[in-house]
Amino acid sequence: MFDPTDSDPNRPCPLPDLALSRFRGDERAIEGLPVRLVVALVVGVASLSVMLNMLTGVEGLAVTELDVRPEPDVVAPGEQAIDLVVVDADGDPVPGATVVVKSGGASIDGVVTAETDDRGVASVTVAPSLLAHQEDGTLVVSVKPPAGSQYVDRRANTEILVVRS
Repeated sequence: MFDPTDSDPNRPCPLPDLALSRFRGDERAIEGLPVRLVVALVVGVASLSVMLNMLTGVEGLAVTELDVRPEPDVVAPGEQAIDLVVVDADGDPVPGATVVVKSGGASIDGVVTAETDDRGVASVTVAPSLLAHQEDGTLVVSVKPPAGSQYVDRRANTEILVVRS
């Protein structure tokens, strides 16, 4: 028969009230629970702090946005040379960047690339064309920052406008 005064912790308890009374009588469970929660909280906060520091550290490496200034920025269809000046947020030239020109509303054959010189200038030769019913179109310009630099190119750059004369 079941003896309610039996204090053997390994014996299963058939009644829930008796299980609670055994838990209340076990001082280790009541004292150990808050300690475990505090340890888990401290470890969790420390881990979160390390992860956030790592993320902000990565973002801190690439902080300066690049832009491309085409000269001229409005052209007619047909073959021509265009100078593309790559500048940082302060307007200073950026040497060693790769400029990519590709079709937008206007068409060119393939993709044209060039690297900027010490003055931040890349010269490309393009032959944009428009369809018969088009009055204008654009060439899309993007820039790849120099390897290992602090630069990024996340925003859209100035497009080259192609206008039928």
